Amino acid sequence: MTSQLSAICFHATRPSALARFWSGVLGWGPADDADGEVTILPPGPGGFGIRFLPSQEPKTGQNRAHFDLTSTSPQDQRRTVARALELGGSHIDVGQRPDEGHVVLADPDGNEFCVIEAGNAFLADTGVIGALACDGTQEVGYFWSEALRWPLVWDQDQETAIQSPDGGTKITWGGPPVAPKLGTNRLCLELTLPADGDREAETDRLVSLGAKRAATGTGTGVYGNGRVLMLDPDGNEFFVQRPR
Repeated sequence: MTSQLSAICFHATRPSALARFWSGVLGWGPADDADGEVTILPPGPGGFGIRFLPSQEPKTGQNRAHFDLTSTSPQDQRRTVARALELGGSHIDVGQRPDEGHVVLADPDGNEFCVIEAGNAFLADTGVIGALACDGTQEVGYFWSEALRWPLVWDQDQETAIQSPDGGTKITWGGPPVAPKLGTNRLCLELTLPADGDREAETDRLVSLGAKRAATGTGTGVYGNGRVLMLDPDGNEFFVQRPR
């Protein structure tokens, strides 16, 4: 059976502190804290968690992926921005124009994210995390559509987007030009097999779709807990693991 998206992982210098920030911004609760990893989960059923993995690698350049948070009204957008700043976030400039309606911020570890203005039709009915917006090719969008079995909900001018058949957060790729990869990505996807899943068969399937095996982690830490590290067609790291 196909593995499912179980978490968006952050490589974090202080996992617990970053988890507290995102828990406060999103209103998500903690799920567990083990082997230096911290996970937060949405309040309702379904969807994915956010997992914070210990890492001492410094941030180099702008991330290839960031969250787009939604707003229900101008007041709601201002509340989200204010809450993020109170929790340790900061305003940053990534070249956005003054007339653009979204607000660009960074979390305490320097990871960029946007708070999108109300009325964005593309992100309607997606939830508080409207999108994981990625820098990537059309090819990688097609790969992840097949890998997750999520349909394409946008495919135009080499820009792609996918969404679970159950709705929720979209994953988008902006097409060329794709920024060069600078070290290990600080955000990556984690896939988890069903209880009766065959990890070797699943990694073979992902390779047949265009992924590459990178390494198998052992012990504890970033590549621990039985994770297999793989690379998608754009060279972005992702994990495949057995049920936790």
